[in-house]
Amino acid sequence: YKSHSGGILDILEDLKEKAEEQLSALRRAETNAKHNYDMLKQSLEDQIAADTKDMEETKSAKAAAGEAKATAEGELAETVKELANSKSVLETVRSDCMQSAADHEATVKARAEELKVIAEAKKILVETTSGAVDQSYSLLQMAVVRSGGDLAQAEVVTLVKRLARQHRSAALAQLASKVASEFRYGASNGDDPFVKVRGLIQDMIAQLQAEAEAEATEKAYCDEQLAKTKAKKEELDDDIEKLTVKIDQASSKSARLKEEVQELESELAALTKLQAEMDKIRADTHAAYETAKADLTLGLEGVRKALSVLREYYGGAALLQGGSRFAALMQQPAMPVTHTKSTGAGTGIINILEVCESDFAENLAKEETEEADAQSEYEKTTQENKVMKTLKDQDVKYKTQEIKSLAKALTELSADLESAKTEHAAVMEYYGKIKERCIAKPETYEERKGRRAAEIAGLKEALSILENETALVQRKSHRHMRGALTMP
Repeated sequence: YKSHSGGILDILEDLKEKAEEQLSALRRAETNAKHNYDMLKQSLEDQIAADTKDMEETKSAKAAAGEAKATAEGELAETVKELANSKSVLETVRSDCMQSAADHEATVKARAEELKVIAEAKKILVETTSGAVDQSYSLLQMAVVRSGGDLAQAEVVTLVKRLARQHRSAALAQLASKVASEFRYGASNGDDPFVKVRGLIQDMIAQLQAEAEAEATEKAYCDEQLAKTKAKKEELDDDIEKLTVKIDQASSKSARLKEEVQELESELAALTKLQAEMDKIRADTHAAYETAKADLTLGLEGVRKALSVLREYYGGAALLQGGSRFAALMQQPAMPVTHTKSTGAGTGIINILEVCESDFAENLAKEETEEADAQSEYEKTTQENKVMKTLKDQDVKYKTQEIKSLAKALTELSADLESAKTEHAAVMEYYGKIKERCIAKPETYEERKGRRAAEIAGLKEALSILENETALVQRKSHRHMRGALTMP
């Protein structure tokens, strides 16, 4: 009975251990499932928060980009308008310069022709009219002219020549020649040379004043254009610098994001490869488990059936032997010798089979426990890999979107930079031309202004001398006429 009860207890103990191991495996599986769920939940919540933040930042960036685009479009329209105006002004200035150059050449040519004609006329007059002059003018007229008039004439001519030499003025030199010619030959045709010379000097003063006004207007125009062009140049320089910095920053960030995406893709490829290896190992391990389980289950069932048969048979033999001993005690007559069951050998076989049953059950439980642990660890690692893959996929997705946004922004910034450089080149071209017109001159505006003021002052002085001399001649002529009328 003890041997039978011992086998039953062993079986019950095995069943208890198996139940406890299954319960432990289920508890571990539940714990792992809860842990995986918590990890996935936390990961999704973090991802939702990150996506929400990215969405808000994207909306803000979009609004800022829209505002910047509108501002840039407005500035571009204004810049295009200013560029068109600048080109129009440049064409006007170029036309004016060409016209001024043509006028100057025509003036120089006309003055050369005039000087040539005057020189020829002077030569003819000197050769042909010396005797006629002596016959045409009375001694009184010659005396008057040669006394006070010659001195005034010489002073005026000297003053004008000195101004011409001092200021290197071809116009004043020509005026001095004209004045000298008028003083020398103007009276031959009956005209008053002082009146003619006064007219010449007044015309020169008016011409110089007109040139001074034109120079002042040109100076104001140059100052305005230089200031505007310089300000526009500095503005474009600042815009180009800002755009260059933005392009460098965007390019650097794009390159960094591309490196991060490449690294993430490498990690995802390694994770996929690792998961595939894990899947293969798990499949191989599970297949080996199924084979071992089938073998152990089949063997355990066979042993248990054999034990059942043997126990049923040898258990009856033991009862019969007990009855024989009872009959001997009752002193019955001896029974004939009969065949008896080999109870000892049967018990030994049963004991051996019970050991086999215990080993099979223990190995089966061990295989099931190892399978459960391996499956639990596989599921846990697989879930962690899924979470990790989801996070990395999302990271790759958003970084790729940001790279595309940066590429678009770089295209727009590059276009803006090219436009700014084109406009800057046009402004610099105009700036060079306006500097050549307004700055690149032999003398400054202040020097030209001072020279013209000195020329005008000298001519006014000469004009004053002429006016004083004219008044003196007129007074002497009146006195002479009154004296001639009173003579007997």
